[in-house]
Amino acid sequence: MKIFKIFIILALCQFFVEKVIGQSTKPRVIVLTDIENEPDDAMSTVRFLTYSNQFDIEGLIATTSIHQKNKVASWRLKEIVEAYGKVQPNLSLHEEGYQSAEKLLSLIKDGRPNYGMQAVGNGMDSDGSELIIKSVDRADSRPVWVLVWGGPNCLAQALWKVKNTRNAKEIEKFVAKLRVYTISDQDDSGPWLRKTFPELFYIASPGFHALGGYHYATWTGISGDKFHGRFAGGNFSTVTNTWLDKHIRSKGPLGKQYPFATFLMEGDSPSFMYLINNGLGNSEHPNWGSWGGRYEFYQPRTEKWFLEPETRPLYTNAEDEVFGVDSSWHTSNKATIWRWRDAFQNDFEARMDWTIKPYKEANHPPFVKINNEKYIKAKVGDKINLSAEGSTDPDGNILSYKWFYYPEVGTFSISTARTGNPLKIEDADKEKAWFRVPQSTRLGTIHIILAVTDNGIPSLTRYERIIVDVQ
Repeated sequence: MKIFKIFIILALCQFFVEKVIGQSTKPRVIVLTDIENEPDDAMSTVRFLTYSNQFDIEGLIATTSIHQKNKVASWRLKEIVEAYGKVQPNLSLHEEGYQSAEKLLSLIKDGRPNYGMQAVGNGMDSDGSELIIKSVDRADSRPVWVLVWGGPNCLAQALWKVKNTRNAKEIEKFVAKLRVYTISDQDDSGPWLRKTFPELFYIASPGFHALGGYHYATWTGISGDKFHGRFAGGNFSTVTNTWLDKHIRSKGPLGKQYPFATFLMEGDSPSFMYLINNGLGNSEHPNWGSWGGRYEFYQPRTEKWFLEPETRPLYTNAEDEVFGVDSSWHTSNKATIWRWRDAFQNDFEARMDWTIKPYKEANHPPFVKINNEKYIKAKVGDKINLSAEGSTDPDGNILSYKWFYYPEVGTFSISTARTGNPLKIEDADKEKAWFRVPQSTRLGTIHIILAVTDNGIPSLTRYERIIVDVQ
């Protein structure tokens, strides 16, 4: 009995760590894509497949959008997945878990070739909407992430059917298992979903119709700050076609499937970059920040960048204050993505190397180890010791360390970097660091990020997060 109790306690401790700090299980993912409306969906698909071992992919569904109203292009998904099949054995030399191309091909489905709410209602079921229902109904306690790169009407049809065929308790259970990340509202079914299912977990980066474009959308930060990457605060050199030619398109069968950008490089990629297990983000906490951006839970809003006035809270644009490569401060929602651009572009380059190179000729990310608690209760004046002793690199590369305070995320202080960071971390570039909890007008949580970077080619970064709860 005593041993049984110990196992129960250990299991609960593990659950707490995964829930609060990070996650050890793969997220379940369904992608809805209006691929072929422009090249960026195909670009995102290539990157997505190099990270496919990080997810349990349960569907790849071709859909419509405002840009492609009357057709779907699952044929293009099949082309890219078939190219992935040629390199999947080589990818598997570098990390485990890459699904076979045959498995992924079986998950490619079509939504209805109609725009928005025209494809929602009685008799509007599709292979795509049926797949969503079957996935959510599966006996698996993990939530299902629906990543919407175009219009979400396929998801809307699935939920319409559930709403009209099940009782209230069954509908509530179904909705509770869904997590939605949309790349703006690209048809009129997005607002319908949020109105009709007010409890639906929903991340939306609005921007459509704003002054005729996507000026306000967080996801544009993947390759720029202002529209189309002009005047970017991040390093713009790594998102040019010249860089992409050398580091992505030149690398094997999958690289050949990566097209040239028409407007924006990979506008849809932040949706799955948000879920990449690199130690930085936590999918249940969009406000914590990740490679896919940072989002806060806002009350109903009526700003012009929504298709129509909101009737419910949702996760949407949050701002970070970041010092850019142009030697100026930027306070914007796009900065929540471009601040990580060097790291995620290097990571993509390395994974494209994995598609063609043996293990010894490629670089692999470091393993970060934290030698102190990841959740610390403290008081003003306490000394907080931070240690990354035991962090290693699989290729034997030299590691560098950067401990930094993420002021926008915690509740401890309203101060930001530019107005005077109230937290000084001593030895912030060392394996061991420390700080004292300063006085503040507001107590609460302090988020400390550790970035560990190797000196391989390209250099790769992984993270850990420590939360200090000042009481």
